[in-house]
Amino acid sequence: MTHTDDTLIRAAGCVLWRHSPVDGELEVCLVHRPKYDDWSHPKGKLKRAEDPLAGALREVEEETGYTAAPGVELPTVRYMVNGRPKQVRYWAAEAREGHFTPNDEVDRILWLSPAAARSRLTQFRDRALIDELLPL
Repeated sequence: MTHTDDTLIRAAGCVLWRHSPVDGELEVCLVHRPKYDDWSHPKGKLKRAEDPLAGALREVEEETGYTAAPGVELPTVRYMVNGRPKQVRYWAAEAREGHFTPNDEVDRILWLSPAAARSRLTQFRDRALIDELLPL
């Protein structure tokens, strides 16, 4: 069975990072989505004809409250959702200005060390993205 562009779910997000305000160490931001009760990188579906990087930065700001400076593109994650293929393009992005306010989509965020973020992520497939970030 071949998939047309109509069946592919296009999404984008970021592995959002910063240097800890306390000790300067690298921290990764994870978001908690109450609808799925999971921890993930900020991401979301792209709007029709939306540029993937623009969509990734929009989703980061919507979900975390932070603006971000994009860096290198990370590997694309592909998986099935209710029988449809989903493709999520990711970028490394440094958090800039912002403040988190809980909302219906995301009720909590955490800034964690890369090791703690890896173990907190709900989906195993999301963990490799942190490994890709670490050499940066």
